[in-house]
Amino acid sequence: MSRRALDAIAAAETVVGYDTYLALINDLLPGKKIIGTGMTQEIDRCQAAVEEAMAGRRVAVVSSGDPGIYGMAGLVLELVFKYPPAVQPEVDIIPGISAIGAAAALLGAPIMHDFAVISLSDLLTPWDTIVKRAEMAAAGDFVIALYNPKSTRRVTQIEQVREIVLKHRPAATPVGIVRHASRPNESMVISDLENFTREHIDMFSLVIIGNSRTYTAAGRMITPRGYSL
Repeated sequence: MSRRALDAIAAAETVVGYDTYLALINDLLPGKKIIGTGMTQEIDRCQAAVEEAMAGRRVAVVSSGDPGIYGMAGLVLELVFKYPPAVQPEVDIIPGISAIGAAAALLGAPIMHDFAVISLSDLLTPWDTIVKRAEMAAAGDFVIALYNPKSTRRVTQIEQVREIVLKHRPAATPVGIVRHASRPNESMVISDLENFTREHIDMFSLVIIGNSRTYTAAGRMITPRGYSL
């Protein structure tokens, strides 16, 4: 977490978030009112946060590594703007360290050039749309970062994305997999496009597929920016 994020949590009277995320910062929560909900209850918890703020309490919404990257920043703003301007609570969106940034740093320098970030979760986005985005990113030779790559229910989609990318770049293209980035039990492995789905991948993983120029050296992924050396 960033220093500003830590300070915001420390200053908050009420902390709202996804139960799994709240458990990760349990040591920061004594003495605070806690509002936690499970998966698919995002609207409920964000509405509760807005109501707490409108009641005059200082509220922190804990929302992934960065609230604006697959987080709750947008939903909070949408809910706030449903109220008349005169009663809308002030919203500060505090940038954090996203999973892609944390994972890339552990792997080396895989996103030094243009990259695309795609979530493979189809809870809010139709799978056909996700497939189209993967096709375009692969054809455009973007480094591709995959959030929510695989779950107990959704096991074949990552194989489909692998086949899509294989149409556009070599089987030996480096692929990095990071689990629990910047959390306890953090781990990483570097594989290749042909074999990476044989590695353990779950909802705590982030997958980074290199572009046509990405290579490995001394256990690190590097995507050249194009400097003449």
